[in-house]
Amino acid sequence: MNQMPSKAEILQWIADNPTLGAKREIAKAFGIKGAARIELKRVLKELEAEGHLEKRKKTYRDPDRLPPVSVLQIMGTTPDGEQLAKPLEWHGEGVEPVVLLIPRAADPALGQGERILAKLQQVKGEAHHYEARLIRRIGHTPLKALGIFRKGAEGGRILPIDKGQAKEWQVEAAQTHGAQDGELVEAEQAGPRGRMGLPRARITARLGDPSGPRAVSLIAIHQHGIPDDFPPEVIAEADKQKPAGLKGREDLRHLPLVTIDPSDARDHDDACYAHPDDTPGNEGGHVIWVAIADVAHYVTPGSALDTEARLRGNSSYFPDRVVPMLPDRLSGDLCSLHEGVPRACIAVRMRIDEFGTKLDQSFHRGIMRSGASLTYQEVQAAMDGQPSERCAEMMDEVIRPLYAAYAALKHARGTRQPLDLDLPERKVVLSEEGKVLSVNFTERLDAHKLIEEFMVLANVAAAETLSAKKSPLLFRVHEEPSEEKLDALREVAEAAGLVLAKGQVLRTSHINALLHGAAGTDHAEQINMSTLRAMTQAYYAPVNFGHFGLALRSYAHFTSPIRRYADLVVHRALISAHGWGKDGLTPDQIEALDATAKHISDTERRSMMAERDTNDRYLAAFLSERVGEEFTGRISGVAKFGAFVRLDETGADGLIPVRNIGNEYFHFDADSATLMGSDSGRIITLGQRVTVKLAEALPVTGGIALELITVEGKEMPEGGRGGGRGRSRGKPPKRKLGAAKKKAAKTGRKVERKRRG
Repeated sequence: MNQMPSKAEILQWIADNPTLGAKREIAKAFGIKGAARIELKRVLKELEAEGHLEKRKKTYRDPDRLPPVSVLQIMGTTPDGEQLAKPLEWHGEGVEPVVLLIPRAADPALGQGERILAKLQQVKGEAHHYEARLIRRIGHTPLKALGIFRKGAEGGRILPIDKGQAKEWQVEAAQTHGAQDGELVEAEQAGPRGRMGLPRARITARLGDPSGPRAVSLIAIHQHGIPDDFPPEVIAEADKQKPAGLKGREDLRHLPLVTIDPSDARDHDDACYAHPDDTPGNEGGHVIWVAIADVAHYVTPGSALDTEARLRGNSSYFPDRVVPMLPDRLSGDLCSLHEGVPRACIAVRMRIDEFGTKLDQSFHRGIMRSGASLTYQEVQAAMDGQPSERCAEMMDEVIRPLYAAYAALKHARGTRQPLDLDLPERKVVLSEEGKVLSVNFTERLDAHKLIEEFMVLANVAAAETLSAKKSPLLFRVHEEPSEEKLDALREVAEAAGLVLAKGQVLRTSHINALLHGAAGTDHAEQINMSTLRAMTQAYYAPVNFGHFGLALRSYAHFTSPIRRYADLVVHRALISAHGWGKDGLTPDQIEALDATAKHISDTERRSMMAERDTNDRYLAAFLSERVGEEFTGRISGVAKFGAFVRLDETGADGLIPVRNIGNEYFHFDADSATLMGSDSGRIITLGQRVTVKLAEALPVTGGIALELITVEGKEMPEGGRGGGRGRSRGKPPKRKLGAAKKKAAKTGRKVERKRRG
């Protein structure tokens, strides 16, 4: 008999063999025989009691992983038209995993709410956690709906607000939960789905006025399950906190540290200062200080504050509000580096040479006092020769040395060549009443880039210091793209007359060469968007796989513990590694790093999806008064049911349904992401310049529907099947099913020939 395996070894084996897991299979794997099986049974029972395993029939499995064959419920689509699903059996403690359905050509069309049996494969570095292939349909499951209640004579109806849900719901009088006409409500399906009439629902929650100034973000918060109310015990714990004293800390109040933030920032969690290095042998070098709020002093392991912060994972930002990770007593007060106020911090002192190469670093737990709370625009104006009164006093001691150090870091960045994507960020500007005033693309100043470079350097210093001390931590990981995605990017590049190197170890410099080759051309936006789609999604992990996008071997998030739980973990790791106190990482937290990494990676994605949905609704509201106008844009996505267009003016994404594209049958080819006309051979593909007419903009759902007018300057044919500007008002002519299939097959062969050519 082999030695009885440890609990960790058993869990690892089950994770590596998800299709197995019966007790006899585990025993066989470890060579456990005879009476020793009794001891194995006891260990498995303990793991089950501790929540590490779940017994399903006679098989043990990890409750934080989905089985390889699972029952899923179809939910909706991504902006690119890909279909999402959720598991109906999820017993993990973290955020429910997102499943992307990978359809085959012969698969039937699936509607929202349908249940399917599917084969799953876990993926990393993507916005979703699993990819699924359909095995078979198995019916519907009770749906939940968020919508507007419209009162009727006997109950009422619910108008859905989700873009992926088109049907209304009928509510009987006894099931209205007291909802008033026009209220935003949450409901669930009541009774089986009938073949005739509207599906029935019962209202489970009333959420108030949907037209209120705060309703747009409230909808997204509710839809995505983001906790937005702090429990009383968390508020009470935060209110009891007192400012940290100097005892056991280094006095850094003599350093002229300043914060540089957006003009509307409510909290300030990082401050910086730089000066020339006077160390012999480093002439032309610089010393850079970055000080970060010491959140770990107030949010201690196992406290109510810590439990809630981990649950949220991060703060979520919307145009009209922030859902913070920590209560305002901490995020807006004790952990905010306000001007002129002593504040606890963890600071890093870094030396760089004249070319921006980091020579060494040291970490300090101290007390600092911010000399000024500056804005990006204010600092940039000062460097451009128009300093404000207070900036004029700091030019020589603070501002010019900061820019001198940034110039050296910019040189090092040019040598390192991180990914250089040009994707302007849009900002929705609201009035005090919550109405959209404008949608602007934010300006990128050198002041923004200066702070970014300082923060990247500090994050690298934290990762390297903890790695050198062999301390557990959470790395920020960004793996390189898969070969499949790179091949797709190469196809887009070749179609634009550009080249992405092949047959060598991929480096960011190769992708940058492609991006720079496209800069200033009509293909620039298409190449940037296609490159972004080719990238994997960054995530947190206790194992270091490097950061491809930043071209860094070791990277961790250290600079924003007010709004990211990952940074708080790194702060605690630094406290433990330096022996600064008892508020560092505990053994339990170290053991749970894997689960914590997965959970906060999921909450980050959840916030991104909620923020995107909110922006979509605000953009739809902004455009709703311009229905019928024409806009220019580019094809940003292609799906079987139509094409997505990103509008130049606002960056909003709208859908051209396939019926609004042309007066012929359009064949969808998933490999080349194209729609091809069966008669004309006209190709609709990514990156094409188009003119469209705004047909519909629905603020409640965020849906924007468009009609196609021109492609690359050429007008689409009028009349017939398609439903363009002059489409026939009559019904399309009927065709025999056999003839339609032959026509589709012929078009498919055309697409394949054109793609190969």
